[in-house]
Parts: sequence; C-alpha cells; structure tokens
Amino acid sequence: MQSIVEQMASELLEAEQTRVAVPPITQRYADLTVQDAYEIQLAIMQHKLASGRRVIGKKVGLTSVAMQQMLGVNEPDYGHLLDDMRIADGATISAAQFLAPKVEAEIGFLLGADLVGPNITYVDVLMATEKIVPTLEIIDSRIADWKIKLIDTVADNGSSARVVVGSRQSDLGNVDLRATGMVMYKNGELAGNGASAAAWGHPAHAIAWLANKLHEFGITLKAGELVLPGALSAAIPVCAGDTVEAHFGALGQVSITFD
Repeated sequence: MQSIVEQMASELLEAEQTRVAVPPITQRYADLTVQDAYEIQLAIMQHKLASGRRVIGKKVGLTSVAMQQMLGVNEPDYGHLLDDMRIADGATISAAQFLAPKVEAEIGFLLGADLVGPNITYVDVLMATEKIVPTLEIIDSRIADWKIKLIDTVADNGSSARVVVGSRQSDLGNVDLRATGMVMYKNGELAGNGASAAAWGHPAHAIAWLANKLHEFGITLKAGELVLPGALSAAIPVCAGDTVEAHFGALGQVSITFD
C-alpha cells in the first residue's frame, strides 16, 4: 500500500505542476480507504513542506448539502492551506495556473489558541477563535473532469487550490453565525447565495469535527491558523475574464479576478 500512496502523491504533484489531470484514483484502486487517501494527502504535504512551504491553516470541505449533492458524497473532508495558496483580497490572478477552477464563499476562522482533539466541541472552537473573516476558496481538481469520489478529493488535498482572504476582520460577539447571509456574484450577476448555517448548521461544528479528525493523524489546529469551515453554497466554475465577489453583510466582502 505504501507504494500506491507514494505513486498517487507523485502523480497528483505532477498534475498540479503540469496542469495535466490524472484519471480518478478510485477507478484504478477500488480497495483504497479514506484513511489511505489521507495518507496520500499527507505525503503530498510532506513533499511541499520539504520544499520550503509553510502550513497557514486547514479547510473543511463538503459540509453543506449543496456540495455533498454536487459531488455525491455524504461526509466531510479536509485539506491543508499553505502560504503560497493565500491570495490578497481584490487580486488578479492567472486562470492558466489551474486545471478546472471553481470558487466558493466561506467564513474563515482565525484561531487565537490551539485546538487539540479529541472531544473538541463547537463551544471550544468559539472560545479559541480570535477573529472571523470573509474568504473565497478557489478549488481545483487534479483529477480529470472533476470525476471524483470522496477518496479522490481527500487524496487531492480536498481539491483546494487557493484562498482569498478578505481585509475586514470581525469579532465573534458581533455576529450570529447561524444566520449570517452571503451573496455571491460572478461578473456582476447573481451566482449563488446561502447562510452560514449551510456549513453544518453552524460553522464552528465543522471546525470541531476537523480538530477531532486531525487528532487521528497526530495533527492539531494551531493559534494563528486560518480555518475554512465549508462552503455556504455550491461552487461556481470560473475562467479567464471572470470576477467573483462575495458579500457577507456586516462581515464585509471579498473578491478575485481571473485573467
């Protein structure tokens, strides 16, 4: 199994670098487990960290019904956020660096304290959170044609590619995270909307799940990290020439342009 883990990690790294997608892993290795998929993801991260990159946070995926239906799964996943994945609010980036990018809007949590599983609750998450911030996650699949199952996307770092971090930071005490609305626009046209409750009823529940899941791999969420708890609506495909904006009411807004 270790040889398969190393082979898949190598293929996914090459796919990201060359922007040539690979066939679905699940079509080639039917016996792979979710645990195996996380081992592939961790092998990729070890390679990137060895090359000088730094972990700045984590993302939880597939917490909303919309995203689970879109990808045909029934449980969340997670991925790592690295320093070279962070993009400034309002930036313009090249669409050519991706294979088949999509954008989703999320409320990011900036941690002020470590979260060490197991038995983390959403109350623990709220107590550990320093600020919340509007974000856009650019997702991209190194698996051909987005033909992914849970194991495929887990191995592929939760299909994560970049994170756009808004400039306004807010205190938790000033917002109801069960009822915060979000409206997303693509080139000025309405492209999606949702509420923070879409992320598992309350986004802090998703982060509690993550802290406890990471414990299985000896990983903790650390103070200073950014955690994305899941999309508030379905991801929208983008290409060169597109601008995406997400408005979160009092929390502010965030945008990205592709050229």
